[in-house]
Amino acid sequence: MTQTATAHANPRPSIVNPDGTTNRIWLSSYVEGVVHDIDVNKYRSLTQYFDECMAKFRDRPGFVSIGTELMNSRLERLVKEFAGWLQSQGVKKGDRVAIMLPNTFQYPVCLFAVLRIGAIVVNVNPLYTARELNHQLKDSGAETIIVMENFAKTLQEALPGTNVKRIVLTQIGDLLSDSVINAKGRLLNFVIRKVQKMVPEYKLPGAIWIRDALKAGSKVKVKDAEVHPDDLAFLQYTGGTTGVSKGAMLTHRNVLTNCQQALAFAEGQLTGDTETVVTPLPLYHIFSLTVNCLIFMALGGRNILIANPRDTKRVMMILKNENFSGITCVNTLYASFLDDPEFRKRNFSNLKLAVSGGMALQRSIAERWKEVTGNSIVEGYGLTECSPIVTQAPVDLKKPQPAFTGSIGVPVPSTEVRIRREDGSWAEIDEPGELVVRGPQVMKGYWNRPEETAKVIDPEGWLATGDIAVMDEKGFLKIVDRKKDMILVSGFNVYPNEIEDVVAMHPDVKEVAAVGVPDEVAGERVKVIIVPRSPSLTKESVLEHCRKYLTGYKIPRVIEFRDTELPKTPVGKILRRELR
Repeated sequence: MTQTATAHANPRPSIVNPDGTTNRIWLSSYVEGVVHDIDVNKYRSLTQYFDECMAKFRDRPGFVSIGTELMNSRLERLVKEFAGWLQSQGVKKGDRVAIMLPNTFQYPVCLFAVLRIGAIVVNVNPLYTARELNHQLKDSGAETIIVMENFAKTLQEALPGTNVKRIVLTQIGDLLSDSVINAKGRLLNFVIRKVQKMVPEYKLPGAIWIRDALKAGSKVKVKDAEVHPDDLAFLQYTGGTTGVSKGAMLTHRNVLTNCQQALAFAEGQLTGDTETVVTPLPLYHIFSLTVNCLIFMALGGRNILIANPRDTKRVMMILKNENFSGITCVNTLYASFLDDPEFRKRNFSNLKLAVSGGMALQRSIAERWKEVTGNSIVEGYGLTECSPIVTQAPVDLKKPQPAFTGSIGVPVPSTEVRIRREDGSWAEIDEPGELVVRGPQVMKGYWNRPEETAKVIDPEGWLATGDIAVMDEKGFLKIVDRKKDMILVSGFNVYPNEIEDVVAMHPDVKEVAAVGVPDEVAGERVKVIIVPRSPSLTKESVLEHCRKYLTGYKIPRVIEFRDTELPKTPVGKILRRELR
């Protein structure tokens, strides 16, 4: 009897090997030359990393704010001066220092000064309410805070019950020049305070101005702290939209290995010449902190800081004479830039890399970006608890970039991922389940919350992301949706990302969010909230569009139009919970 070929001759790969180890099928999808594993012991601390970058690129501009460049040599000096002041005030290794600043020169100065003395950075959203700030200050136990004067009133209201002893105040133009005159900075501060009246009256007795702190610190010889890789570098707060905000404990090793993981993908991709990257996302956010601040620092990058990305007109003024080579945004920011006529008329000949993260990238935005700039948006995936990068699209900038696929790429070096079924067993290729991650970038846990930590990190070190994903045969992942946002219609799972992606393809839709609403028959139905691009948009035209792309139970049963933009987090994620 002749044996015929069967499907078993070339069995489909499995994510988990028979012996229980992870089958890293994604390694074959790496661009040639990308290492499979990084040296997790290469750096001792973020200060060592900073010093190495400064030694290599001391004569280059590191940051740009309001048309002014901050040379790395000056940044290095200011960091030592502020570190000296902190030490002179008794701030020591392990103390928590809150930084409540927008994207200005003050942020990197304070960031690296805190890390140099071994203290722990507590990044704070400047737009927090007094209640939110009070929680974060009390939870972290921070005794020192650096705050932009615009938000001093909020701090005043948030102080009761906290351990704050030292307050450093600053104005947006303070560090634009070392000069005592600092004409540009003084004028800017005057306009913000007296003309635009953006500084509410406040009382913070005992507070010191940052320029005075730097002057005092210049007379102090800094003693670098003895920092170890597993010491805490950041308390990065997360989860504020789903409950009480928790501090993810990120060590020096967590953040440094994540930088190396991303840099491995960039090996040979970006030249040794100065790369200019646009930073509209706030540096206090882990995505921007790691990618824009730390990774581009290792590349000798020139970082254009955008303090208020939602002021598109001002952003366009800032970028008017800038021929940038990189930009990182979330989907909603890309959309707002594409809606601006001035932006669409720009020369994008120098653009090499556009990166999206923080939320799902919609097909309509990706395709419009490609049409306007000639470049594809590279999508990745991460979360605060992973410092944040987990996956990244492998890109060869020497070749034409692939069209939008909806994939978040493949796991970065030294990272394992698996897909877990609801019963706890491991899913197979193309089978949806919860994405879990293990690697050196995974946080130590949640600050003072062992029970919450145990819920997300199992004894074997697997972190449950809360995201539903699928993996194909080449190791590429797609996020189906957030587990908690899933809509259950008559027993069928409906993922809001899919609905939003389809609705956003309609040319008259500017913004859209999909949520579940109660239904007596089906349990839940799909509701979409839309901000129209054109007043001619009708509910019927939306339904007609959806019927072309969605099966019956996925089609929205409730459609709501809004005149104002949808509620978002400070980095642009649409807040489905508020809409729900």
